Parts: sequence; structure tokens; C-alpha cells
Amino acid sequence: MQLKSTKYLYDIEEAILKLVRFTQDKSFDDYLKDELLQSAVERQFEIIGEAVNKLSQQAPEVANHLSDKRKMISFRNILIHAYDSIDPMIVWGVLESDLDRLYQEIKQLMNNRRYRTQKG
Repeated sequence: MQLKSTKYLYDIEEAILKLVRFTQDKSFDDYLKDELLQSAVERQFEIIGEAVNKLSQQAPEVANHLSDKRKMISFRNILIHAYDSIDPMIVWGVLESDLDRLYQEIKQLMNNRRYRTQKG
């Protein structure tokens, strides 16, 4: 895997870790009341979707291991292009139901020797 593909995996991992930190000990009601938190969460999902999109273009053999790659890209497009119709319940639902699986898939790809880059 090329260095750029590895960077996208790390970008996804970092965005996931930020989402976990941002929402730790937060409830859906907290999320609804905090526009800064909403903006931060949406931004990290945008980064994930964009990184998955670029990974799909540059290293489809890697991206194909992500079970919901099309949904992640579509979710990013909705967040950016249909910002005025975002349902906070859907965003929170994705956070609660899909993030752990994505993290496990990313970690598996990053730990797989086939996808590691050589260190100088």
C-alpha cells in the first residue's frame, strides 16, 4: 500500500478517536444542546467520509475491506451538501452504532502486514 493510503487510514483513525473523546460521557440531549459539539462531530464524520472516498479512489483493494464504505461517503456528502436537512438523531445514531465497527476495521487494516509501509 502506498504511503498516501496509509495516511488516509491514520486520518480515519484520528477522526474516530476525536469523536470518542468529544462525546465521552455525553448523551444525545447533551449533543442537541451543544452546537459546538454538533459541529465538531459533523466535521469528524466529514473527514472520515472524505478519507474513505480518497482511499477508494487510490487504493480500492484496501477500501474494499471497509464494510460501509459507500454509506460513509454518502453520509459525508449529506453533511456537506444537505447541511440544512441533517437529522441530529441520525448523526448520533451513526456515532453509537457504526463507529466501533469502523474502528475495528481500520485497526485491522493498519495492523495487517500487507498494508504496512516500510520504515526508512
